Amino acid sequence: MTGKVRPLAKGIAALALVGPVLYVVLQAVQAQPTTQQTAPYIAPIDVDTTGLPGPLQPVFYRHDIHAGQYEMDCRYCHYAVEVSSSPGLPSLDTCMGCHLIVGGANPEVAKVREAFNEGRPIEWVEVHKLPSFVHFPHMRHVKADIQCQDCHGEVQRMAKVYQFASLKMGWCLECHRSEGVTTDCTACHY
Repeated sequence: MTGKVRPLAKGIAALALVGPVLYVVLQAVQAQPTTQQTAPYIAPIDVDTTGLPGPLQPVFYRHDIHAGQYEMDCRYCHYAVEVSSSPGLPSLDTCMGCHLIVGGANPEVAKVREAFNEGRPIEWVEVHKLPSFVHFPHMRHVKADIQCQDCHGEVQRMAKVYQFASLKMGWCLECHRSEGVTTDCTACHY
């Protein structure tokens, strides 16, 4: 009889441990508001880049796949955006973190792998251009909770990134005024 009691005792002990956890999980699930789930974004496979705005890049990097479909945070690649005037560009080590394993059949990934194996950087073409006498401190805007899309558009839906906003002085001043922040010339011209 003791042989039958021991498994029963173990089962009761397991319930005593798991029961509270299940209770907490069920409470959390019930407490969440019911919202309609939106379907995940799926980037188109074939994209004709001929008519797309934006500069021709040495590698056709798909923001709509990385930031859109895979929902990668902008800061994963643009690592310096919170601490520098420049957002920073990813090193090939960052790219190869995934592309050592995935994307082998993709000719654009092959270009990245080739550059990595040769130890040469990708020479990206600047998309968002400001005159040399204008300074745009990315870190201040990020810390002010300005979303990337406010200035760059819905990059997560762009197969090829282009300059979304004019980035002219009037555009910047309009935003500064609407947000109630400085319009002093020395904020951007120093």
